[in-house]
Amino acid sequence: MELRHLRYFVAVADDLSITRAAERLNIAQPALSHQIKSLEQEVGTILLQRLSRGVALTEPGRAFADDARAVLAAVDAAKARARRIASGDVGQIRIGFTSSASFHPLVTGAIRDYRRAYPDVQVELLEETTASLLAAFRAGRVDVAFMRPGEGEVDDLWARHLFDEPMVAALPATHRLAAETGPVGLADLSGEGFIVYPRRNGRALYDGIMAACAAAGFSPQIAQNAPQLASVVNLVATGIAVAIVPRSMARLATEGVRYRSILGPAPVAPMTLVRHPAPEMPHARIFTDLVLARVRGEAGEGSDASAAE
Repeated sequence: MELRHLRYFVAVADDLSITRAAERLNIAQPALSHQIKSLEQEVGTILLQRLSRGVALTEPGRAFADDARAVLAAVDAAKARARRIASGDVGQIRIGFTSSASFHPLVTGAIRDYRRAYPDVQVELLEETTASLLAAFRAGRVDVAFMRPGEGEVDDLWARHLFDEPMVAALPATHRLAAETGPVGLADLSGEGFIVYPRRNGRALYDGIMAACAAAGFSPQIAQNAPQLASVVNLVATGIAVAIVPRSMARLATEGVRYRSILGPAPVAPMTLVRHPAPEMPHARIFTDLVLARVRGEAGEGSDASAAE
């Protein structure tokens, strides 16, 4: 039994006339009569009672017509849903981001804009380290991500550099330099202990901090490793050491922490948008287009969404 047989029968059931149904279906009346008889033979019972004028549905015919309409409606709904998924209107997208990325307004704004534009797409958010996000891509657990990869780490993926975010010094509120205004020189922190984000979690941030300190003439004394940048800031609040963090982390208004911009060339935290080179579904491509349009828009406006004291 084919779907066209169901459509033919429903047309006849609606019109109660093979002649009118044949005209509406744009097929010859004898051909339609033959298709209905073949359908009755396949079902195993008479579905239509032939009258002198038109036809009438038998009891089995009425039940079959109701079920046929339900089947055709389900098929039409399935086709419509498939088209909406193919166009990116429904479905699912898995968006990853590093903990520091979640504090940047471009990242949060892009996710908000996407939710508003595609309310029927289920958005799954995954907060991980850069190293864990790279592993998630390899395992197929994430579709697109905001991360800070090191050189060569995303060569096998689609990647677009979004911006270089300046980094700032995060100081305990009791620190000798915390009450001052203006930038602080990295060399002024040469004797301090540093809380750092481990290199195994993100090479770009770690290497950038180490290179900047080396350019300032010292190698930082690592007092503590912390798995997330939010944890870095919270540990600074305890007073045990200082840290260098992306400027958007200043949005984390942690009691006991003061942020100072860095004098001279400051280390930067690059932000990169990453996805699979050829995603099967369009959601990741649509999202990346939205992000890139937002970046171009903000660049045109000359906006700067985060600042340190």
